[in-house]
Amino acid sequence: MIASANIHDITLVKQTLDALETGKPGARLHLCLDNGYKANWLESELKARRYIPHIQGRKAESDALKKEPGMKARRWVVERTHSWLNRYRRLLVRWEKKAENYEAMLHFACGLIVWNKLLLR
Repeated sequence: MIASANIHDITLVKQTLDALETGKPGARLHLCLDNGYKANWLESELKARRYIPHIQGRKAESDALKKEPGMKARRWVVERTHSWLNRYRRLLVRWEKKAENYEAMLHFACGLIVWNKLLLR
């Protein structure tokens, strides 16, 4: 979902989840979010949609990793993806006026990232 920069991400969660096509029907999926998404209505909405919410801050996640040796960190997946997308200046600073053009550049950058990752294996 694309919105202006002054809109908080939590207002777009329902539309984003409606647009996703993930997993097998009936399967429960893990969804990793940071503290900005901590709200009771959102947690109940995610559970109603068969998601297992993992809403933690950086400190809480690092403390949990220290206490439970078998626990895997999840935050780095999102931060790594943002880092890859921020390498494309056209996405970092939005120059396009039309949302369709910005979304096309986002898809193009994601395609390039996947292409490069497949070639470097």
